Amino acid sequence: MYATLSDAELLASLKQDSKAAFDEIYKRYWQKSFNEAYKRLREAQVCEELIQDVFADLWLKRVEKNIDNLEAYINVSVRYQVFMQYKKGKRLPVFEEPLEHMAIADTQADSEINLKELKAKIEQWLELQPEKRKEIFKMRFQEELSTKEISDILGIAQKTVQNQLLTATNHLKDTLDKAMTISMILMAMKS
Repeated sequence: MYATLSDAELLASLKQDSKAAFDEIYKRYWQKSFNEAYKRLREAQVCEELIQDVFADLWLKRVEKNIDNLEAYINVSVRYQVFMQYKKGKRLPVFEEPLEHMAIADTQADSEINLKELKAKIEQWLELQPEKRKEIFKMRFQEELSTKEISDILGIAQKTVQNQLLTATNHLKDTLDKAMTISMILMAMKS
């Protein structure tokens, strides 16, 4: 019976403490949510725990939450949990990852902050950096030069290049963390 209900009908039943409605929501969205998380984290156990947290939160707060779009709510919740995993530092050091992975936002058309917007935010941030740091950052992430190549070209120690990159990427990560947190809050408020 519950398999034929719309998301809105399932949400209404969920608010009335229907365990069957919750089970249907879980069945409908668990795999998709897991795939979204796994695509970004590549750790099955972490993703399973993360998805369990999302659904546990949905059940525990079923009465007080006013959810208009169930799928969007679950997607935002999963993205937020993935974001928190990045923030906790459960990934490779930022400068070893492709630049696009510094933000959690999906690069698909349905994303609130897409790749174009992310690049614009990075460009804005980059314009505010000291000249030498900006140059090193561009050489590393836009020209994809190694720290050794950058140190040879600029005639500075490789350790100096690494320190500049670490400072830059930590500052950029903090800047993007704040932007993503604000974005997540705004998306959650719309749900």
